[in-house]
Amino acid sequence: MLTDNKSIAIVGGGPGGLTLARLLQLKKANVKVYERDFNKNARVQGSPLDMHEGSGMDALRGADLLEEFKSNYRPGADKTLIVNEQAEIIYSDHETKPDEDFGKEHFRPEIDRGPLRNMLLDSLEPDTVVWDSHFISMEVKGEGWLIHFKNGSSAYADIVIAADGANSKIRPYLTDLKPVYSGILMLEGNVYDAEKAAPHIKELIKDGKIMAFGNNKNLLLGQKGGGDLGFYASFRAEENWPKESGLDFSDQKQILEWFKKEYPEWNSIWYELFENSAVPFIPRPIYYMPLDQSWETQSNLTLLGDAAHVMPPFAGEGANMAMLDALELSRCLTSDQFKTLQEAISHYETQMRQRAAEATRESLENGDKMHSETALHTMLEFFSGH
Repeated sequence: MLTDNKSIAIVGGGPGGLTLARLLQLKKANVKVYERDFNKNARVQGSPLDMHEGSGMDALRGADLLEEFKSNYRPGADKTLIVNEQAEIIYSDHETKPDEDFGKEHFRPEIDRGPLRNMLLDSLEPDTVVWDSHFISMEVKGEGWLIHFKNGSSAYADIVIAADGANSKIRPYLTDLKPVYSGILMLEGNVYDAEKAAPHIKELIKDGKIMAFGNNKNLLLGQKGGGDLGFYASFRAEENWPKESGLDFSDQKQILEWFKKEYPEWNSIWYELFENSAVPFIPRPIYYMPLDQSWETQSNLTLLGDAAHVMPPFAGEGANMAMLDALELSRCLTSDQFKTLQEAISHYETQMRQRAAEATRESLENGDKMHSETALHTMLEFFSGH
């Protein structure tokens, strides 16, 4: 096996990096995960993840974690309401969508990021993850790399795999290409204990998801485990809007007044979100990698997930693509069909870039549809067709 007698460093302990570590350990590879969080109890931010057949679900099966996933996902959390700006329900699949339908193309079970991470961590051998390992730099040493971390420690690896997200510090060691701004910005908020803090929204969402469309803008909401609720106000804006808006994202009242001004036709029921959100709100400009990106393959370094192909979230493919990257990279690295590591990595990267470009194109198209004047009608047609 190409990884025999090789030490493998995965930088980043998100879904992609942890899935890869699990898959490689199943093949008896020597792997460490270097994660910047101080420990496994660090709060995991972000909206719940929906797992897709052909990508995330395939990776979970390959990692022999399907039964563990079934014990940790949230049945019914994928059920969706489409509403207009007045919060009038235009479409609902709550009565028709089964809670469990594994193996079916359009069943996309949801899991919170924390339980997914814990499930993956529990599947790894003890001490696989080296916490408090904030990557700073690395340098060539022999046929591998000497990696340096913020805490002053260093580690050697024969192979380095970057799973350190959209702002990857390892990516520049492979390519100078940078992410491109999509023209869409999402303002993130989180409401804790939504039943008390936002009872009207809690009653409307029914423990599932809401997609609200109006005047070229969206509100996208998702119920989280523990009774919390995450939401995004999504709209077109200049890339430097977070700085030039003059908004204090730690000021609930100021953000509420912004929403009233920028979403003037929207019903006052939505104010509940902004009045009761934890602060600060988080502005997230949405980026993507060029669809024709390429780089020269190295024999001891590669990328996966957002480090390789950050993409807009409008197709729900980010984590799924990262986990599929992990599945395909593990197969290439542990396969007997390649004579060298460089050949194995080249095969993986070629397939990964093509796959990611297709997913990115779909996500960009969805983003345009969701922020158009006809968004409500277009999305209604899409969901009715499924």
